[in-house]
Amino acid sequence: MIGDLGVGGVFVPSLLVWLLVALALNAALRRLLSAAGFYRLVWHRALFDTALFVILLAGVMGAATRFGGFNT
Repeated sequence: MIGDLGVGGVFVPSLLVWLLVALALNAALRRLLSAAGFYRLVWHRALFDTALFVILLAGVMGAATRFGGFNT
């Protein structure tokens, strides 16, 4: 089963792992941007946060496939 990770005998889709990593990065980056006052410049915060999450997810997936050797 290519694209799955074995965690304690249970196969977990690699996309779920990438989503969790991107979610953690998103939370940290949102906290940093909020502390820096960046959100005063953003027109629609929820839309910006969603776009940021999608960009981070694409970056995590790209890095995992390029450097991690995962084939999905």
